[in-house]
Amino acid sequence: MSADPDARTDIDADPEADVEMHSDIDPDVDVGTANTMRERADESRIKLWVMLGANRLFITGLLALSVFVAFVVLGVFVYPPFEASLRTADTIETMFSTMVSAIVTATTLVLTISQLVISQENGPLGEQHARMSDTMDFRSYTRDLIGQPMPADPSMFLRVIIDATRRRAVALRDAVSDNDDDQLRAEVDEFTESIAGNADEVDDELEGATFGEFDVLFAALNFNYGWKVFQVERIGDDHEDSLTDEDHAILEELRTTLSMFGPAREHIKTLYFEWALIDLSQLILYVAVPALVVAGAMLAFVDGSTLTGATLGVPDILWLVSGAFTVSALPFLLLIAYIARVATIAKRTLAIGPLILRGSQR
Repeated sequence: MSADPDARTDIDADPEADVEMHSDIDPDVDVGTANTMRERADESRIKLWVMLGANRLFITGLLALSVFVAFVVLGVFVYPPFEASLRTADTIETMFSTMVSAIVTATTLVLTISQLVISQENGPLGEQHARMSDTMDFRSYTRDLIGQPMPADPSMFLRVIIDATRRRAVALRDAVSDNDDDQLRAEVDEFTESIAGNADEVDDELEGATFGEFDVLFAALNFNYGWKVFQVERIGDDHEDSLTDEDHAILEELRTTLSMFGPAREHIKTLYFEWALIDLSQLILYVAVPALVVAGAMLAFVDGSTLTGATLGVPDILWLVSGAFTVSALPFLLLIAYIARVATIAKRTLAIGPLILRGSQR
């Protein structure tokens, strides 16, 4: 890929471009979009926090607590005869022999996932050279397009593209400010305000964000670049006769800059998926050993008939079995917490470019 740096307009000269919007916007024009993914998705803040924002270990802890409490409540209030069945050797043996098998199976699955992730990074010299060449070509193209060296930090890389998008939007608004087409001016004003507001929101979230945590990707998901690419194309087509050659050139630069955000975000998303799956593999391997020990100890050493006491009105055997079952289920709960986030991200980013899959955003 290549680009002519001399073909750029002078809109990149001032990184502190004025983004103050005009006030005479036609209220019937609707070319903007909400600044956050939660507003665009029309879903509750709690749901998005649980599925995406919250720390995965914290969610795992909540799931473990829920399993433990549910086990105790069901054993005390819903099915009291459960206590009597726990005092027989068959019930405990059946429960925890099954858990031992599940733990071994889950650990094997995790090792398979790790091998798949690692295999993506392995390859002969030619493939590694091609990967490096593609990466450097993208960086060179983006540098020529934006007019400045691209940072190595993922959050700064995205911020540079977003800032360039804001500057080009302001340049478009300034270019059509004297246009005789009132509808064009109104749409560009609202569109520029939407881009500037969205860019400011994401820029603040990216500031200080560190890759490896979810903050970088979460902020990138908030920048609705696909809708903006569509609006650039629509404005150029609907007002083709009203736009000058210079206006069309600025529109094309804005469209190109927005389009560069797509592959940049997808690359960072891919890296995050690999990072998260490797973290998941490590954590499951860590908790698999104590989970296996607890399940094995319940099989080898626990005799339900000898635990006849009660604590806080709950039979001790129920406390013990509930806690042991929860610890044995930790590998599975970790898997749920991590895959819930990965699957949610994947669903929200299925399409690259101006394709709107969610009905709430159309």
